[in-house]
Formats: sequence, C-alpha cells, structure tokens
Amino acid sequence: MGNTITKTLSVTERVEFFRKHAKSLTVASSVEELVELATRGDKKNITEVAYDLPDGTRFVEAEVVRVKNGIAANYPDTYLRRRDPDSMVIADEYPTDKRRFADRFGYDFGDLKQETFDWLCEQDLAMFYFHAGKPGMGYDGVAIIPANAGFFGLGLALLQGIIDPAQLPENFNLRVAIYVAPPFRHTHFDKRQVVVHERQEDQYEMFSYNLYPGPSAKKGVYGMLIHLGNIDNWVTAHCATVRVVTPYDNVVTLMHEGASGGGKSEILQQPHRQVDGSLRLGENVVTKEKLTLELPTTCELQPVTDDMALCHNSLNKNDGKLSLMDAEEGWFLRVDHIKEYGTDPQLERITAKPSEPLLFLNIDAVPGGRALIWDHIEDAPGVACPNPRVIVPRTAMPGVYDGVVTVDIRSMGIRTPPCTRENPTYGIVGLMHLLPPALAWLWRLVAPRGHANPSITDTKGLTSEGVGSYWPFTAGRRVTQANLILDQMESTPKVKYVLLPNQHIGAYKTSFMPQWVSREFLARRGHADFNETQISAARCSVLGYALNNMRIEGKYLPKELLRVELQDEVGKEAYDEGAQILVNFFKSELPKFMLDYLNPKGKKIIECCLDDGSVRDYESLM
Repeated sequence: MGNTITKTLSVTERVEFFRKHAKSLTVASSVEELVELATRGDKKNITEVAYDLPDGTRFVEAEVVRVKNGIAANYPDTYLRRRDPDSMVIADEYPTDKRRFADRFGYDFGDLKQETFDWLCEQDLAMFYFHAGKPGMGYDGVAIIPANAGFFGLGLALLQGIIDPAQLPENFNLRVAIYVAPPFRHTHFDKRQVVVHERQEDQYEMFSYNLYPGPSAKKGVYGMLIHLGNIDNWVTAHCATVRVVTPYDNVVTLMHEGASGGGKSEILQQPHRQVDGSLRLGENVVTKEKLTLELPTTCELQPVTDDMALCHNSLNKNDGKLSLMDAEEGWFLRVDHIKEYGTDPQLERITAKPSEPLLFLNIDAVPGGRALIWDHIEDAPGVACPNPRVIVPRTAMPGVYDGVVTVDIRSMGIRTPPCTRENPTYGIVGLMHLLPPALAWLWRLVAPRGHANPSITDTKGLTSEGVGSYWPFTAGRRVTQANLILDQMESTPKVKYVLLPNQHIGAYKTSFMPQWVSREFLARRGHADFNETQISAARCSVLGYALNNMRIEGKYLPKELLRVELQDEVGKEAYDEGAQILVNFFKSELPKFMLDYLNPKGKKIIECCLDDGSVRDYESLM
C-alpha cells in the first residue's frame, strides 16, 4: 500500500482497493442489513462500539441496543451527544474561509489520510452506496465504515437513502465518499469531533473522525451539496418547508429557516395543546400569569422538507417566487420538547410503531424493548440530555408532500431568552415581525444561534451560525454564499419575509408557540398584503415591522406579545437595552462580509445597518 497509490485514487478505484485489501468488506444493500450489522444480529444485549488504542486502552464510543422499533444508540461521552460547530476543517487548496487542516493541526493532511486508509484496511469494513441530494441535483456517493459502526451507517442510509448495488443505475457516477475512523479523535484530535473535507476537481472526499452523525452523515453531506451549488450558482437552503392548508382549503407554503434549534422541525408539527385542548401562548416568568388561546381547528400540514432544501435553478418557474424540493430521504428530528406521553401523539405513534426500523440517539432504551421519544437519557443525575434525536424516513411522515413547491413566505427563527427590567436581554422579539427583503437578507447573514441551543456544544451568549444559517457546513467562502442568497432573494420579489422567536417573548416563556400561532395566522390571511394600519415600525430597527394587532378566528392576541416594550415586566428602558445587544451583534458580524467581491447592493444594505438605518431605509434598498 504505497502512499502514491492510495492517495491519488479516484473514489471508484478506492472502492476496488478496499475490496482487495481490507480485512473484510460487507456491502450492504438495505436498511435491514445495516440494522443487523449494528447489533451483529444480537437482539438481547447491549453492543459496545469500542476500539483499541495504540497505548493499549480500549474506548467505548457508543452503546447500541436493538429495540422493537429500530436501533437505539447512546454515547458514554456526553460531548458526543451534540454537534460541535467547529468540527469542519479543510484539506484542499480551493478558496475557503474555514481553517485548513495544516493551519489548525500543524501538519499536512496527506500523512493522516494515508494513516486513515491503512487503519481502515486493518478493519472489518462495511460499505454502501447512496445519493446525496436528488438525481441531476447532487452526487452519487459511497460510505466506507468500520463494520461495528453499523448504527452510524444506518443513520446515513435513513437520511440519504441506500442503493442496492445490484440495481445501480447505468448513469451512476461515483464522485463522493465518506470514510469513518473513530479512534483518530483520541490519537490525533484530543477527543474532539473533527470532520475533514477534501474537495477535488471532480470528486469530494470526507473523513469523519467521530460517530455522532450530526457533523458528518448529516451536515457533512450538506456541505457537499453546498459545494456543488457554489459551482453552479444555486443554494441548498437550511430550512423546513410546509404546505399549510386552511380549514377553508386555501394553501400557503411556508419556508422556515434558522440556526440549529431555531424551530425548523417544529414548524412541521401541530401546536401542542393543554389537557383542556387550549393553546398556552406563554407563562410569565415573573408573575406566573398564563396566556391561553382557544383554537378549535388548526390547519392541515403537508411537510415538504425538514432541514435541507434544493433551490436548484432548474426548478425555477420565473413567477417571482422561490421553488424548491427536499434534499433528503429522512429527517433528523430533535425531540427535547417531548417530555411525556401525549405531547405529540402523531410523532409518538410514528416512532413507536414505524413501517421500517428507525435510529434513536440519546434515548433511554433497553434491549428488546421499545424506544420512546420522551425517555431522554441524562447527561448528569437529574439533567436530561438536551439533544435527543430520532431519524425518520420522510415517507413515514403523514401527509408528506413530494415534488417541487412554490414558497409564499420565508420565516427566520431565533431562540430568545427571557427579558425583564432586572435582566435586560435580546429577548425583545415579538410574536411575529415583518421584514423588508434587505433586512431579511441581513438576518440570514448573521443567523443567530440564540438562547440555550440544544443541538450544538457551544451555547453561551448570542453567537452566529452565519450565512443562511448553513455556514458551519460550508467549505467555501462566506461572501460567495451571501451573494448567492442575495441573488436568490432579488429574483423572487413576490416572497414575503417574517421573523419568529421561540422559547420566550419578553417575560413570557413560550416554547415554540409563537411560530405555531403565526403559521395559523399567516395561512388564514393567505396572500394578502399588510397595510400601514396593521403594522408599525418596531422600536428596534433590525426587527422590521411589528404588528399592531393579531386576530385568529375572531380572537385578538394580547398586544404585549406583539410589542414587548408594552409588557409591565419589561418596559421601554429594558427593551432598549436588549435592542442595543441585538444591534451590536449585527454590527459585530456584518463587517466580515465587506469584501471587494460582495454584491454592491449588499454593501449598501450592510452600510445601512452600520449607520443605524430605519426600516424605511431598508425598504428603499431592495
């Protein structure tokens, strides 16, 4: 196994190399085969996914159990239970704003690449074929993993699909590969999650040195699609999309974007009801007052995408709106908000008795039992893991809509902390704000992660997930993506933009109720525009317009949920302090985009923010 041979092979040649030189190689053709591989056929005991390190120690990366509804995998190392947003490193010479491997670790990746291949050849391996994206809008790929990491392969197969090698289409063009080598996080990376991306002229290789699917099987594949769109000038948006059908049979399509934890999966869910059937709008953290809404009938939901949407040029209908379709075959659902039986009966039913095996992560389950999505493992005694997950095939979701949709409204989600006079914060976002397109573009550039993010390891303060909220998964340059998003928004002038908070509105704890209620409101309004009597400029300019009132089924919502400064527990002074936090955040994040190749209109929009422009100023720019 000479260096020049293994390091310069095409992906197709690499597959043949492993067929010949690996200790053994199992080629999986179905989800069921990966389930068997994950537990080695053992349905009664816990299977340890463990590796021997060169120093003689043995490290258990995951514990896997076979359950009636699939596979449940848990990580003894609590750090592996969430995605590390700093996991991506770049091992090529193509343009990038991310850290290159040599700069971060002090040596050339080529040597480690060879070590990785050598280690893999010493293992019992498994591999399978998949397609990243959709035919004509993605890549044909292969995953090569240690056979004992079958649960990881199961996750990738559920997310991207698995192709029977006996049925590979004639035009199958193998251009991407995922290699998995878990022990290297101990021997080379100080136990950190590291995923190395190597872009090449006509292929893309990715090396995952950990077994949490988030940064590799999920977001790693996302990075591949972003790279392809970067070449051909289209965007893979970080969003959930849903067709909302009102009780009067009107249809409005809503695209909800935002950083991890921003409510993408939740926008596909029905509002969680109290025992009496009412909706709890919020509970005041100071006075304990509860605000409720009676809403006997909610809209029908037809989910389209959960996290990744192909906004390919070939889908464009030139009607002033955005067209997209799902980039995935399965959805990586976070269920931290489902804490007891009956919270979300539909999802509970789907996951308890699925049509095919599912993968559960960070869920407490016993061999031969049934994994239940409200039984979260604990990070510490009495402290539940904040990131329990289940991967569900999109075909298992009731009412799922296949094919291309046209987007009417693009919403941006942000997790907000409580805001009070005693503790002013950026939790000043009302239940819904309308954004002019120029301001909506800025929100996508900064894409705040927000309060108590359950999905990633870095959750302190107001931090940025970046352009389009998919910057952590992007191997290229941020300004290139900023330009693509701006071009996309300019070419779709009939799309409306809103901002939706979750978790808190001022002093009220709300969970995801703001986006559920706003979705019901927007769908009932249909395609009607807002006039000047219905909205007013928000007190904080980056929040665009606030609603003067909101009425659903004849009931007006409390105005203090629409304009946070009206809350007695907040007031104008605390609101303004919170507004300054938000504005300062924008001003700290936007200058990095002011490079000479930024779209000139984009420069004017950023300058408007840096100069404390008004919402009217933003409207005049785009």
